[in-house]
Amino acid sequence: MAKDKKTYGATTQAGRLFRLTSMTTSIATRVAGHQVKKLFQDEAAQQRDREKLMRDVGRQVAETLGQMKGAVMKVGQIASQMQDLLPIEIAEALTVLQKASAPMPISIIKRQLRKELGDDPENLFAEFDNKPFAAASIGQVHRATLKDGSDVIVKVQYPAVKASIDSDMRQLRRILRLGALFKVNEATLDAIFSEIREQLEEELDYRQEAENLKRFREFHRDEPWIIIPEVIDEMSSEQVLTLRYEAGDDLDTVEHSEQYDQALRNLLGARLFDALGRQIFVLREVHCDPHPGNFAFRTDGSVVMYDFGAVKRIPAEDTRAMRALTEAAIAGDYDALDKILVDLDVRKSDGPIVDENFYLPWVNMLLPPFGDQPYDFSNSRLHLDLVKHTRTVPWKYLESFQPSPRTLLINRVIGGHYWTMRRLKVMAAFRDNVEKAIQNAANAHTPE
Repeated sequence: MAKDKKTYGATTQAGRLFRLTSMTTSIATRVAGHQVKKLFQDEAAQQRDREKLMRDVGRQVAETLGQMKGAVMKVGQIASQMQDLLPIEIAEALTVLQKASAPMPISIIKRQLRKELGDDPENLFAEFDNKPFAAASIGQVHRATLKDGSDVIVKVQYPAVKASIDSDMRQLRRILRLGALFKVNEATLDAIFSEIREQLEEELDYRQEAENLKRFREFHRDEPWIIIPEVIDEMSSEQVLTLRYEAGDDLDTVEHSEQYDQALRNLLGARLFDALGRQIFVLREVHCDPHPGNFAFRTDGSVVMYDFGAVKRIPAEDTRAMRALTEAAIAGDYDALDKILVDLDVRKSDGPIVDENFYLPWVNMLLPPFGDQPYDFSNSRLHLDLVKHTRTVPWKYLESFQPSPRTLLINRVIGGHYWTMRRLKVMAAFRDNVEKAIQNAANAHTPE
């Protein structure tokens, strides 16, 4: 009972609103204090104080969102991967949300199962493990056995998440706007939150995820090394999803395992790269949650993909633009590259002129992982080099660029899987894979 009371704030609309409002008030007080102190500080002291403020705000937001789960935690996870959206101190603090989440009490999970499937788990399944197999932002997973003996996993959505999505996001946006924490204008912010809201709405309907799983299983049916779990329809609903259990080694295990030699690591990296490339350029839908827990690996070279709640559908014009952008970067055609970035709303058309001298260092840093020479992801400093170079670029140029709703989730996929490749310790030349993806895009039928 005590645990149930403790989770009240995370599982009821009133409790969630109270927590978010309290956090808003606290952060507003911090920001106001910072503004007053600025009046009596020189520029260097102002900068130090702002960095400390951002770190403190980041820690407070991360702690609160981690306790609340739901839409706000999911948005926090997405934001932590997008350092062009938030100050780096806040984005770094939010990375803690990528780690395993604390589980809900089993009493709440059983209540959800009774509501969705009409009975207690001990009656629905031959066996049901009360200990969570995994816990995440909007639900948790339990191992179970069907009455026919099949091993399955049962994904149960937390209560109040869907009912609270609008108030959660409204309140979170209000928090992050305090002190101009966002680095984008209002119109772009509206579009970004709309994109995330649409994605969350779909992710909260497990029936939609079931359809996604079936569609991606069919798409990859001729690639037996891409493993996607089978849906058990009769044990699934809007807020419960039962899937056949597909075992695999998680990224932590693979990273340190001697069973995965360099050739196998390279093979797994190439298969993951090709699968995502085909999803983007041929299917025009991509698994867009690169969280390490959503992927597993096998020593036979198979890649297991879990959690298809977050799927980005890509308009044909955007796949054409991404293909053209890739070709322009490889060819060193910076005029074409600049035009495409403007068309994609990544670069503001009214910003200062950006020429080859601006783009060249970025392209020289970003192309090697996709080059024709083996790239050692395990020792890559790309993430550090990008941050270092960003600090040398005049603000007037950086201000010309913004996160675009059209590329927001695709960037999340690419950035997230850079870390996957790094932890897999892949050493490979991906230029042929890139060219194959581009050719797939050229050959694909892409009706709207």
